[in-house]
Amino acid sequence: MIEMTNAVLQVGSGVVVIVIVWIAALVVAIILLRAAGSAKLGVIPIVLLALTITLVLVFFPRSPETPPPFTEIEIVDTLFIGRYILLAVASAVFLGASFMLLPLHFLEPVHAKALRTH
Repeated sequence: MIEMTNAVLQVGSGVVVIVIVWIAALVVAIILLRAAGSAKLGVIPIVLLALTITLVLVFFPRSPETPPPFTEIEIVDTLFIGRYILLAVASAVFLGASFMLLPLHFLEPVHAKALRTH
């Protein structure tokens, strides 16, 4: 199944444009046909313009009919080096703080509690 990125109602945008062009041409032609006099002849250029737009859209498509071959997306981590530098700095700060706190932990005095004599 071909997945279309710009599909409207499961058809391509070119089909939608062609339908809109012909609907607009039909509405303008009906309006011109109800007019009096030589304005009725304005229908001919309107139909020819719609036909020209249709032929241009059909014979000069914006994209090729066959989709390009599927290429697998390669995920690249661009912040790889930055993350490992941040990890190294955070580890160094943690180890430095631990070794600076370790002597204070071991050198903290432990006071003896007085014994109660009854």
